[in-house]
Amino acid sequence: MAISLAALVHDGHGIAEPVLHAFVAQLKAQGVRVRGLLQRSEVEITSAPQFAVPGLQDGEAGSHCQRTMELIDIDNGDCYRISQDLGKGSSACCLDSAGVAAASVVLRRALQPAQQQDLPQLLVANRFGKLEVEGTGLRQEMAAAVEAGVPLITAVDQRFLAEWQSFTGDWGVQLQADVGQLHSWWQACQAAHVELAP
Repeated sequence: MAISLAALVHDGHGIAEPVLHAFVAQLKAQGVRVRGLLQRSEVEITSAPQFAVPGLQDGEAGSHCQRTMELIDIDNGDCYRISQDLGKGSSACCLDSAGVAAASVVLRRALQPAQQQDLPQLLVANRFGKLEVEGTGLRQEMAAAVEAGVPLITAVDQRFLAEWQSFTGDWGVQLQADVGQLHSWWQACQAAHVELAP
């Protein structure tokens, strides 16, 4: 069912994370069974202007690189470091695929609960990014969520949107980085679930 798979589409570092964090916190406060991974990043700002990040002062606009990144288990707060320290001034990608592989157990565990009624009502995968485009990362776990019928939301940078669309076909919807829009999507998911209930 297409409506149960959503991507928060953004353009630049530091945009998706706070939106997903706020959305998940609000759903948990309502008692929704949310599982999965959220990302926390420290963004390094360099001097070469490339794009603006909302909330930064004019003088802070420039190139933004996520130098310290970790994934947080929504259920218990466990943290998985997914960045490598490549040294000051390095321009190479610091993403640590081994850290992402270790964190993927969080999604697999959520999709294989001891009791069927303990399946999450919503699964969050922090992002569909470079590793997923290459066929690794959390790609298999995302596909497993769809197969299990569990609504999934993730974040996709604009530069990977074509690959996301290829991966999902007609099964996904695209959302703006706006908490209100995420809530509208979630309400539509709930309404569709009620309609399909026997």
